[in-house]
Amino acid sequence: MKPAPFEYYVPDSIEHALDLMSQHAGEAKILAGGQSLVPAMNFRIVQPSVLIDLNRVEQLSYIREEGDAIHVGSMTRERHLEFDTSLAKRIPLLTEATPFIAHPQIRNRGTIGGSIVNADPAAELPVLMLALDARLKARNVAGERWVDAQGFFAGMFTTALEPDEILVEIEIPFLSPRTGWSFMEVAPRAGDYALMGVAALVTLDESGKCKSAKLVYLNAGDGPVDAKEAAKSLEGKTLNDVLFESTAEIVSEKEINPFGNIHTSPEFQRHLAKVLTKKALKQAAQRAGESQ
Repeated sequence: MKPAPFEYYVPDSIEHALDLMSQHAGEAKILAGGQSLVPAMNFRIVQPSVLIDLNRVEQLSYIREEGDAIHVGSMTRERHLEFDTSLAKRIPLLTEATPFIAHPQIRNRGTIGGSIVNADPAAELPVLMLALDARLKARNVAGERWVDAQGFFAGMFTTALEPDEILVEIEIPFLSPRTGWSFMEVAPRAGDYALMGVAALVTLDESGKCKSAKLVYLNAGDGPVDAKEAAKSLEGKTLNDVLFESTAEIVSEKEINPFGNIHTSPEFQRHLAKVLTKKALKQAAQRAGESQ
């Protein structure tokens, strides 16, 4: 199919893009990588009357260290996340998880900001932003504001962005010392949407007990699912397989709400969440121990 008719603008600066968003608030869609938006437009699932293409706004494409965080421009290609040495050193969870995003051809065009704003419950980057306590900078013609990842995702394909705002930057803090990480997912084929996935972080105290943990799931609800109760159950304890088993039970029975699809049932998704939780926690705990 072909998309419905629309006006097309190609600004060459963020200021021009923001002016266009102000003029067409509520009518416009941002074209970043286009890997999700264009197919949706072709099927007429989405029918914006205005399309604002950010691909010439070069000032939104960068990865740089600032203080104790890495700042990423929203138009940075996913492929760049995969091979950036600063990210590999400071935030290895992101580097490890990026190759799970679709296929290399998609990552060559897809952008970090486009995926985050699309807020697909089955996408990896929203889950990673939540797991890594990222902050997201939104701008409009009146100014800018920062939104924590926890408050940014508002449901399926929905975010806290206002109609005239553009996501311009993502701030991701360095992993804390004595922190281990793991990202795992199960998909029908490599590059397909995952049936279930998890990002896990474990930080140990000086005695080797769990100081804090994060468990965030994809395709487990109407957005990235932060399993806070399960993560809390690990704190102050010596990590072992028995504890991982009980934590996985909390996740699969209480904290996720998978919908199922043509490839799987909700029951099987819960089973996958349980298996992946145990494996991911074991790997994260091992890496945390090695970092000591």
